[in-house]
Amino acid sequence: MRYPPLLIVPILLALGGCQAVVLDPAGDVAAQQRDLLVIATGLMLLIIIPVLALVVLFAWRYRASNRAATYAPDWDHSTRLELVIWAAPLLIIICLGAITWAGTHLLDPYRPLSRIKAGQAVPAAVAPLEVQVVALDWKWLFIYPQYGVATVNELAAPVDRPIRFQITAASVMNSFYIPALAGQIYAMPGMTTTLHGVANRAGTYEGFSANYSGDGFSHMRFAFRAMDEAGFANWVAQARTGPGRLDRARYLDLERPSEKVPVARFAQVEPGLWDAIVGLCVAPGKMCMGEMMALDRRGGLGLAGVRNTAPLAYDKFARRGSAVFGADDGYVLAICRPGESPRSPQVLAQAPPPPAFASPLRGAGLSRQIGLGSPLALSSNAFAATGR
Repeated sequence: MRYPPLLIVPILLALGGCQAVVLDPAGDVAAQQRDLLVIATGLMLLIIIPVLALVVLFAWRYRASNRAATYAPDWDHSTRLELVIWAAPLLIIICLGAITWAGTHLLDPYRPLSRIKAGQAVPAAVAPLEVQVVALDWKWLFIYPQYGVATVNELAAPVDRPIRFQITAASVMNSFYIPALAGQIYAMPGMTTTLHGVANRAGTYEGFSANYSGDGFSHMRFAFRAMDEAGFANWVAQARTGPGRLDRARYLDLERPSEKVPVARFAQVEPGLWDAIVGLCVAPGKMCMGEMMALDRRGGLGLAGVRNTAPLAYDKFARRGSAVFGADDGYVLAICRPGESPRSPQVLAQAPPPPAFASPLRGAGLSRQIGLGSPLALSSNAFAATGR
């Protein structure tokens, strides 16, 4: 082999395209996470490097051809060696545990920032920048409630100003991650998560989804622009002069699955839109989760509320283009108590009268279409809760 060193060249060229953004972050939170990673790696290397070196040393010293090495087949114990073998890893584990415990609390994503960077505390008069984040299929929506603007696949923030992200999702679970700014945190429908961060260096950095969410996942990326106060004020002014308005109808259109969506800005945001997104009730006629839970706490609506279930359903599958049962309204046709037969006279007597239309009941697994007034329709175990 005359050219083995040349085999290293392609590897070096491939590594040359990598960006060590995790090890060279632009924000204080990400910098503290990097320090935690470096310290933990260094502590583990205190054990790994000597062990690997000793493996090579023992293999060489006690090779079969070395007659000078001591041969002791009956040796089975050394107090000094046992002390070193167990004491050193134990001390490393104690140090790792202390550092991890402190870092877990200090870098809690829900904990407001106490400093801008090392040696610089957050001024008492500085309010954090509020950003409401919605993970859509397959793009990111950012709402700035303090400025009344919104953007798609573009995030901007001033340098050295704390940022408070409120994060949710429209359909499936996702993960919001800007490596240069802070750690990743999950976005889940029907609830919010919180992340605090700060940018200390101006520039444009990449943000993306760190959790697989479907066909367009690989294109679910956005630009995070960190700029000075004047640049951010100019960016907000440009967003406010745009023609777009983010209302419920525009959001429902934006919520539908799409890939490689270009950057868009909205000069106005409909009041209450964020609460409706979190409550899964943006579509007209839908009941918000908060209202639904309040009714459940009071014991529900009883028979008066079992007729029309459409306001209670959030059909994310239909919006993702893969609905199974169609888009028809659903009806509860009977309520059974535990252990009670769905065909008993008590249940049939409680069943509300059929709706004033002749559309048949359809359901997977039924051999034929069944009218809403038939006993079998009232006793369908599989679809008594949805009417489908």
